[in-house]
Amino acid sequence: MTAKTIMIQGATSDAGKSALATGLCRLLARRGFRVAPFKPQNMALNSAVTADGGEIGRSQAVQAQACGVEPHTDMNPVLLKPNSHTGSQVIIQGRAIGNMEARGYHGYKPVAMRAVLESHARLAAQYQYIVAEGAGSPAEINLRDGDIANMGFAEAVDCPVILVADIERGGVFAHLAGTLALLSESERARVVGLVINRFRGDPSLLKTGVDWLENHTGKPVLGVLPYLYDLHLEAEDSMGLDKPGGASGGGDKLRVIAPAMPRISNHTDFDPLRLHPQVEFALVRAGQPIPPADLIILPGSKSVRADLAWLRAQGWEEALRRHLRYGGKVLGICGGLQMLGKKLHDPDGLEGVPGSGDGLGWLDLETTLEPEKRLTRMRGRLTLDDAEAVGYEIHMGVSRGPALARPAVRFDDGSADGARSEDDQIFATYLHGMFDESAACQAILRWAGQSEPEALDYPALREANIDKLADMLEKHLDLGPVMHGGS
Repeated sequence: MTAKTIMIQGATSDAGKSALATGLCRLLARRGFRVAPFKPQNMALNSAVTADGGEIGRSQAVQAQACGVEPHTDMNPVLLKPNSHTGSQVIIQGRAIGNMEARGYHGYKPVAMRAVLESHARLAAQYQYIVAEGAGSPAEINLRDGDIANMGFAEAVDCPVILVADIERGGVFAHLAGTLALLSESERARVVGLVINRFRGDPSLLKTGVDWLENHTGKPVLGVLPYLYDLHLEAEDSMGLDKPGGASGGGDKLRVIAPAMPRISNHTDFDPLRLHPQVEFALVRAGQPIPPADLIILPGSKSVRADLAWLRAQGWEEALRRHLRYGGKVLGICGGLQMLGKKLHDPDGLEGVPGSGDGLGWLDLETTLEPEKRLTRMRGRLTLDDAEAVGYEIHMGVSRGPALARPAVRFDDGSADGARSEDDQIFATYLHGMFDESAACQAILRWAGQSEPEALDYPALREANIDKLADMLEKHLDLGPVMHGGS
């Protein structure tokens, strides 16, 4: 049996494609169908390690959870991880094949499209429904030639499309009508309906606009989706950096900050901290003053030497030195661990110009970038409170040095990871996702100065938010095109 595929495309970036796809995945799974998420091409620095040992966009991993299945590389066959303004690391079916400039990747698209169609075909043979998600907008004229992310894929597999727009941005009718006007005749024909997302207020006040839109476009409005307050879904890309968390300042909260580096990666690591009731978390951007904090986190980076140079230019090195001098704690995750060492070596130019550079020098280790990327899920215990830790590693750097004799984590397979400074002010690890595990989160917060940290069941919170989305769609979305359309 071949799966029915329905594709969600957006009139703009951040229109709500990921959320709509996630909610649909859960809704269909609830009804007893075998469902899989799919995103032909994703550009994001937030990624996840799959059951088959590859790398996909973080959103597809969350959507797989919504489906009740393990994430697989076929669910996001092309992942682009930007490492400059014009270039990206290209990951095909979970494996990095190298770096490409935008023009070079454009010529590579026919090869990428073959991988997309192979992955889709494998999923279609295993599932009853595939909920596919586009990228950006299908009406980007300069990207139409050789498109594999939106209508190019939809045309290739002959699937229907739902077009969603965000009324919060303003101009929602222009976004929808204008997008349809810029599509080809065959592309317009496969749009089975429109969705207006993030509406606040009385939907009846929108009726005249909806009627006009349906008459003007000839397409039904399948739903006006209400704005969901306090909804939290892990962000696909840097757009998520601007979305507020659940915690706010005040009281005796632990103050935690992190630099919003140009190539920050896997900032979803911070999501449990954003939502923790005893944490005041802030990302500090270029040009902003660096506030006092109890804990400073150096996050992952797609271009470690370049981001370290940015940190220095922004005054973070001196701020970190002062922070440590007054007893503050520093946590380095992945690229942050590498920055804390003495040297960074990139002999093959995997993240930029070949060469070496000085690290911050607070851990006695050096890191060399090597072509083979480590992609693995890990389970073990922190050397803080012997707390259980679960997470994943995604990195090309190999770190060596005496500092590793005082590890941060000991894994169940007998290996160890990371380092703790002798004065116990620095804790560094390659393990992403540590804060998702309640015991590990509490141990780190206690180490950082919170005397009685509360438990936060982040996985349960994620489940509750996925269910909230599905409940909303059940009430406000016409599911006819989802249930009966498809390839």
